[in-house]
Amino acid sequence: MLARRCTSSPLIRSLHLKAKYAPFAFQGKAQLQEGQEFTVFNPATGQSLCKVASVSEEFVIEAIDNAQHAFESGVWSKSSAIHRSKVLAKLARLLEERIPELAKIETLQTGRTIREMNAQLGRLPEWLDYFAALLRTHQGFVAPTQGNLLNYVQRVPLGVVAQITPFNHPLLIAVKKIAPALAAGNSIVVKPSELAPITVLEFAEMAEEAGVPAGVLTVLPGLGATVGKVIVGHPYIRKIDVTASNQTGRAVGQIAGANIASFTAELGGKAPIIVFDDADISSAVNGVAFASFVASGQTCVSGTRIIIQDGVYDSFIAALLEKTESIRSRMGDPMNPQSTMGPVISEHHLGRIEGMLSRMTGKVLCGGHRLSGSSPLDGFDYTKGSFLAPTIIEDIQSTDELWQEEVFGPVIVVRRFKVGCTYAILRIRLISAQDVEEGVALANDCKYGLGAGIWTSNLARAHRVTADIQAGLCWVNTHHRNDPSSPWGGMKESGIGRENGIEAFESYSQSKSTIVNTSTLEEMRKDDWFSDSTAQRRYG
Repeated sequence: MLARRCTSSPLIRSLHLKAKYAPFAFQGKAQLQEGQEFTVFNPATGQSLCKVASVSEEFVIEAIDNAQHAFESGVWSKSSAIHRSKVLAKLARLLEERIPELAKIETLQTGRTIREMNAQLGRLPEWLDYFAALLRTHQGFVAPTQGNLLNYVQRVPLGVVAQITPFNHPLLIAVKKIAPALAAGNSIVVKPSELAPITVLEFAEMAEEAGVPAGVLTVLPGLGATVGKVIVGHPYIRKIDVTASNQTGRAVGQIAGANIASFTAELGGKAPIIVFDDADISSAVNGVAFASFVASGQTCVSGTRIIIQDGVYDSFIAALLEKTESIRSRMGDPMNPQSTMGPVISEHHLGRIEGMLSRMTGKVLCGGHRLSGSSPLDGFDYTKGSFLAPTIIEDIQSTDELWQEEVFGPVIVVRRFKVGCTYAILRIRLISAQDVEEGVALANDCKYGLGAGIWTSNLARAHRVTADIQAGLCWVNTHHRNDPSSPWGGMKESGIGRENGIEAFESYSQSKSTIVNTSTLEEMRKDDWFSDSTAQRRYG
């Protein structure tokens, strides 16, 4: 199922990367076709990391059939909650052992700095441990049904579920989806991003070692327009969980609706961060820089619209520019633990960002261009990768593309606002500041509603503002904090449904209500609806 190891560089050899990865699937009659493969590149160097076999339509159909067979066999779907809990806990320990290695692989395939990947992947076992614990504590219930009836309610799995995962957090987002789906007893088919599929394929091998039966977890690499479309359109798929762009989310949602399948989507974001004049400037600058430039701005909750109260605007911008220059000057080899920020995922994506910057009408305060030459930190050659300088732009109107659309890169726009103005006109809408402060109105003036941040020392104000912001996640005096117990998802066009927590577990299961008549035999014999008696009978 897996081919020889890659020997292209000492680092890659030390990580035991395969020269060519195959899909992780039960081997049936369908064969991989010669020449159907794609290459995974390091976006920091342009170096080829490995080849990955892309599956055919026939292969996808057979893999999903096998996943359905595994589900119907009951080898996992009908196994005890305690057994599934033990397997998830074992998988968590196996994952823990390989975190240092997997972090390096993530850095190679995404370009994100090793300091980010060590921190992020170090927490992934928590998701497996959380859902392992939930299996041991989650309980059914008895509904208070009238009469001599015992009505008990259980959670049962859905069947075969499909998961489409992105390039920006390859293993994190896969584990966030796989953990609750496995816990609930489903069979899972994952289509990882073709830009960064390696760690998901490696994780699937660990799952097998931990005791997840064959056919229960399948990973099918390939392009979304071909492989992904076949997966989500298969009639056996009972739920689709996708993290992607709005365009992809809409297309997948239409297919889910046609198949009457459940649907969860975490889509685009354009997170606002409101900085009030009573915020601690130093903390707020550090927080905004983290929110905006971690992962090179390639997260759906990146702080991209920074809305600053007039009284501190100038001092805040001065401090933020100084911080941003510090970040830029320490960009280097992503494998260097001192490097602050890596490239964006590809030359194609960098070109898209440059196109958006060329069309904007604002004023560039810093950045706005790709990096060239050598890193002042370690001499790393920027010209080999898709590096963009961290960028800050002001004087952007709320109708501008950079205000409304997701850039998915290290580009932020800044606006000032005043508290207590009488009216604010935003996109031809008249908003009374007596009802909504201008900063909140600006924050909500976007089609997205995934994440948002607030910086203030007035916690009473913080609670009022978070209540008014149209976002599924609101952080106060912090950003991008996440936990397996904390629901994660958006409002408006940022998606539907939630990851994490009990809500995620229940979204991968369904309730089953069993009603048992506990009447005596004599009472049951009297319960004859079609008897010739005119006595009142119970219906329902």
